[in-house]
Amino acid sequence: MNQYLAVTSNGLENLLVEELTQLGISDAKPVQAGVKFTASNEHIYRCCLWSRLASRFVRVVAEFTCQNDMDLYLSATAVNWVNHFHSSKKFVVDFNGTNREIRNSQYGAMKVKDAIVDCFSKKNLPRPSISKDQPDLRIHVRLHKEKALLGIDMVGAGLHIRGYRPESGRAPLRETLAAALILRSGWEPSRPLLDPMCGSGTLLIEAAMMAANIAPGLKRAKWCFEALEDFQPELWAEIKSEAAVQARKGVKKTGTKFFGADNDPRVLQMAKENARRAGVDELIQFELADAAKLTRPQGFEHGVIICNPPYGERLGTHPGLIALYTAFGGQLKAEFGGCQASIFSSSDELLSCLRMRAEKQFKLNNGALPCHQKNYTIAERDTSQLTDSSSPSLIAPDFANRLKKNLTKISKWAKREGLDCYRIYDADLPEYNVAIDVYLDQLVIQEYAPPKTIPEEKAKRRLTDIIRAAIQVTGTDANNVVLKVRERKKGAAQYQKLAQQSQTFTVNEYGVKLLVNLHDYLDTGLFLDHKLTRRRLAQMAKGKDFLNLFAYTGSATVHAACGGAKSTMTVDMSKTYLEWAKENMKLNGQVGRQHQYEQADCLQWLSSAKGYYDLIFIDPPTFSNSKRMEQTFDVQRDHILLMENLKRILRPGGTIVFSNNKRHFKMDMEQLDELDLLAQNISAQTLPMDFERNKQIHNCWLITHKPQEQGRV
Repeated sequence: MNQYLAVTSNGLENLLVEELTQLGISDAKPVQAGVKFTASNEHIYRCCLWSRLASRFVRVVAEFTCQNDMDLYLSATAVNWVNHFHSSKKFVVDFNGTNREIRNSQYGAMKVKDAIVDCFSKKNLPRPSISKDQPDLRIHVRLHKEKALLGIDMVGAGLHIRGYRPESGRAPLRETLAAALILRSGWEPSRPLLDPMCGSGTLLIEAAMMAANIAPGLKRAKWCFEALEDFQPELWAEIKSEAAVQARKGVKKTGTKFFGADNDPRVLQMAKENARRAGVDELIQFELADAAKLTRPQGFEHGVIICNPPYGERLGTHPGLIALYTAFGGQLKAEFGGCQASIFSSSDELLSCLRMRAEKQFKLNNGALPCHQKNYTIAERDTSQLTDSSSPSLIAPDFANRLKKNLTKISKWAKREGLDCYRIYDADLPEYNVAIDVYLDQLVIQEYAPPKTIPEEKAKRRLTDIIRAAIQVTGTDANNVVLKVRERKKGAAQYQKLAQQSQTFTVNEYGVKLLVNLHDYLDTGLFLDHKLTRRRLAQMAKGKDFLNLFAYTGSATVHAACGGAKSTMTVDMSKTYLEWAKENMKLNGQVGRQHQYEQADCLQWLSSAKGYYDLIFIDPPTFSNSKRMEQTFDVQRDHILLMENLKRILRPGGTIVFSNNKRHFKMDMEQLDELDLLAQNISAQTLPMDFERNKQIHNCWLITHKPQEQGRV
């Protein structure tokens, strides 16, 4: 009899104790991420072959206090390794953990390796060699603080590698975890099982192997215990042969029905091939289908639905998943009354979209990702009370009704105006703190950072409701919904790149074509609140020399050029945005030497600018401390300095259209008067209908020379 450690995932220890007890182990005791027990060779062979939950079994040869590398070396040397394996065998040391003195696992592995080979050398035996790629044996070391465990891995490659799923097609759900999910789902082999998002088929294959009594390790070609001195090949051959016979009989005897579906034909083919390699392909019926339109298969009375839907690592980047979970939950309730469901996901917010109350739930990890498994009983529905005309109840009804009202009013106005892009909601209700913009058939939802007084989980749940309701009210395809988080940024952080998708498309605004990109940046390339300002510039620009400062993607330049400007100069610090501006101009046929572009810090460029302009548009940031600027800029503090420089290049009779988005901005009229400039506040005239609730979204002023200044031509 030897002492063993069965290694498993955190949270599965008690489940593994039950499994080992069923395999004949009488003293199984749970420890952190494992189970300790004693076993004969026969028992450990059976455990290795039949365990569905353990990732490996380790024969414990020493446990000791380890304060430093000397303790480690001496304790490893004290083991009589010659009794365990022959010097002709190749080995490798797997060292897990560190402490205050042993801070590097590679160093720890080296000390154990030295101790083992020295043990052979002291007995005048050949030194066993090391092989990291194809070892006969793996030595297992666990170090936690001052406690160390030293053992021999009985398995080799992890037990989750069953042999039916090629590593090249590795799915995110390990076979051992899949088996645990099945055991905790409430499913029994007498009941039909359905996985509507089966992926590579792991859950169904593991369940079918349970139903057919197929040992999970039957197809493994190599085991480390075969290299040990006490290996009993006849006994091992007998145990394997017995398992092979049971597997053949089990597949023929089982009457359990298994159903798998996925909407990806390539993945579904992989699942079929995996099932064939596992020997259970004749037990599983696979179908190409969409889980959002799931229907009950024939022969699925009182069955169990189990699945691991996609969840992504961040909820915010996957609005489509919210729609998927919502539709999936609706189909479960509509089609599967009297059945049970067990859903595994890393996102509690996504699981809440199912709108079902869990009877049981478990927490466990998928790799390093904390996840939830929730079990549901689906109530039978009284179909006599359902009619085809019954419409689904609104999600977040207060928000949904406001959005519906806004959409009806604003979309009609936008159509009359010839606008493809417009805002339909802007934090109208304080508890639903988002802005929602339409870009043709796409929706951009910008979440404003919630107050610190709102718990994070509540904020996430509310955002989930917003997305679901927006999809429901607008009828937008979930894959055309883009979610962004907008918070106060410093300096050039507002231009931070969010992705690398480069999905640009063309929209129309008062007859002008403009490129937008909804994915790569926090902003889309078009400030929607300035649409009336841009139209006004087009009306003012005919025959004029036009200057656009802090030009961003040049949309104002395009409007001016299309309005008949004689020449344009577009200035911005970003090369990316200047290239975008050129593309916008080209899209509208505005090319030629009369259209100039300058990549520069606008403040520096302005201080030394030469030439004169009839029409100048400037929309500076409220504040900037970009590293590429020589000084900070504050629009309230520095706007008069701006006007001094702008006056110098403004022709008599010319106009500056000065805009900014600083709330409560106050124009310094006295200093402006000293500059012999006049200012007219036109903010109300440049506020479009879709921004009428947010009267502070921007300020806009017309600045001109006083009539008496006529000195320059």
